[in-house]
Amino acid sequence: MAVAAAAGAANAETTLRLSTYVNESDVRYQGFQHFAGLVAEKTGGSVTVEIFPSSTLHGWSEGVDAVQGGVSDISWINADNRLPCYAVTSLFPANVSLENQPELDAAYANLIREEAASANLVPLLNSNYSYDQEWWFEKPVEDIGQLDGKLVRSIGPLVSLMIETWGGEPVFVAPKEVFQSAERGVVDGINMGVATYSSWKLWDVMPHMVNANLFYGNIIYMMNKNKYELLTPDERTALTEAAAETEAWLQPKYEAWVDEQIDAAIEEGGTLETLPAEKTAELIASVGDAWNAEVDATCGAELAGDIRSLLESHAAK
Repeated sequence: MAVAAAAGAANAETTLRLSTYVNESDVRYQGFQHFAGLVAEKTGGSVTVEIFPSSTLHGWSEGVDAVQGGVSDISWINADNRLPCYAVTSLFPANVSLENQPELDAAYANLIREEAASANLVPLLNSNYSYDQEWWFEKPVEDIGQLDGKLVRSIGPLVSLMIETWGGEPVFVAPKEVFQSAERGVVDGINMGVATYSSWKLWDVMPHMVNANLFYGNIIYMMNKNKYELLTPDERTALTEAAAETEAWLQPKYEAWVDEQIDAAIEEGGTLETLPAEKTAELIASVGDAWNAEVDATCGAELAGDIRSLLESHAAK
């Protein structure tokens, strides 16, 4: 009977609900499809991944609740006070080289793995987030470091600190609500990823982009730890291998797609200002001391130092 029960468990089929804020026109949706295909292939169909785009299962700030509560099995995890170190390091002021981004992201995920486990979460899929997190305005700005009271969309504590340091006022707006907020004048500027910005057609309302290269960002898709541990060892291996292979497969496609969106927007009258490295360094330095103090206090000196050392080892030359 025990052998039969074990065989039944091994042959059981599991469906994992993956929740994402990206919509189906975003190249990252193809990444999730690729991931789902690899999982099905590697597990012989014993595990399937069902994708829910456009925040259909939960809102921007509800990833931890959704995964802990069973609304989804895999979700993006934003800055959440139940993951305090992740919350202050998943978006970090640093100008990093993305030449080896899959390795960088994997190393970062491993550094916060223990904290994730304490919240019943397992880091699974890294999001290729650093490449395109930038800034837009209705009219060109002379100096992003002089925001002069502008209301700027923020996604988390680091971006809010930057906006405040540069004389602006941060406003939280969920991705699906940004178009209406910009169109109605709720915000004067937007901080967002180019991929998300483009897939939500936001170039029409704020066409002037500042490419500042200010962040390392890794908004990780995490899985419910209990559900992960119910999988067989082979299925768990298949899932993590599929995630790593998807990141490597998606990176060049993602970067090419982002560049295409920028080029198309410029052809339609948008503008792009790429800051020189010296200005990027100046802007990072303007928030660096305050942010490092926050990271040290939140993560502890040892983990904070490990994260900074990792980013320094991948610094842009």
